[in-house]
Amino acid sequence: MTEGGFYPASLIQSWPKPSKPRPIVTFGAGSIVGDAHFPAYRKAGFPVAGLYDPDQTKARTLAEKWGVTAFRSVEEAATVKDAIFDLATPPGRHAEILKALPDGAVALIQKPMGNYLGEATEILEICRAKNLKAAVNFQLRFAPMMLALKDAIAKGWLGEVVDFDAWLALATPWQLWEFLLKAPRVEIAMHSIHYLDLVRQLLGDPKGVHAKTLGHPNHKVAQTRTSAILDYGDTVRCALSINHDHKFGRRHQACEFRICGTEGAAYLKLGLNLDYPTGEPDILEIHPKGGTDWVTVPLAGEWFPDAFVGRMANVQRFAAGEDHELVSSVEDAWNTMALVEAAYKSSAAPATPIAERP
Repeated sequence: MTEGGFYPASLIQSWPKPSKPRPIVTFGAGSIVGDAHFPAYRKAGFPVAGLYDPDQTKARTLAEKWGVTAFRSVEEAATVKDAIFDLATPPGRHAEILKALPDGAVALIQKPMGNYLGEATEILEICRAKNLKAAVNFQLRFAPMMLALKDAIAKGWLGEVVDFDAWLALATPWQLWEFLLKAPRVEIAMHSIHYLDLVRQLLGDPKGVHAKTLGHPNHKVAQTRTSAILDYGDTVRCALSINHDHKFGRRHQACEFRICGTEGAAYLKLGLNLDYPTGEPDILEIHPKGGTDWVTVPLAGEWFPDAFVGRMANVQRFAAGEDHELVSSVEDAWNTMALVEAAYKSSAAPATPIAERP
């Protein structure tokens, strides 16, 4: 189907594969590894040498399921030659793993890049000192719908982007990640960071941010609700409304983006977050420049696991010299962490007071 000359099937939805993929060594045996990393790597044909987790029982169980080695220590895992080191570890553990890697190694670091900006800076300095080729796993950039959206914008089908809305009202099963239940920073640092990073890719770095993030009286997770406005000056409006506590049935739940340009618009449903980790199909629809109606873009995959395929493909290809840019390198990812830090600072600051009636 075409609309005003718009051919949805022509939009880029995948990342080229490396010609000779290197073996992958994963640190961590949490749910994200079994739900996303390993399914993606198997689907893409990327070899996995093995994994390490301090919980050896957990590590052996996952390793046996996927037919890979369970290493006995960080040091043993780090000896695998020409490996891509895949850090699926809690943010507070990234630095010690990176220090154990050989100089010049290639690494993919799970988001966030540390718990705080100070830890992100430490990670950046470690990568610089050891000459690590390191990227942060902001894989939403590589989801088929997001690659297609980026391509549509680059080809001018939306005109100049002037509005970005993220709207989430859903029920997220935080209990799947035990380390988050007592973490001081949760919603922005672990979830909406994906959206902030994507916004940076599409719109560049904002001038600042107004934000409020908070928990909910029905549980003890530090933050599960966020409202944020990113300041892009007088032309672009960017707003996020995030509520992970909408536990009243599927009917009025939502997880969607609306991106409007001067000449076209896009609508996206992020199906994964609805009934995570089972999810629903993703949706991308575009009202293209010169068109008169919305066009559904047939998607070639889903956020999980396909985004992890593209994310690792870029790292592999950069290591081999086949890609000239390492997307979300630690240098760029530090800026996403700075935006996260600014959002938390904004949330902690008092709001503009309302004048009292005389």
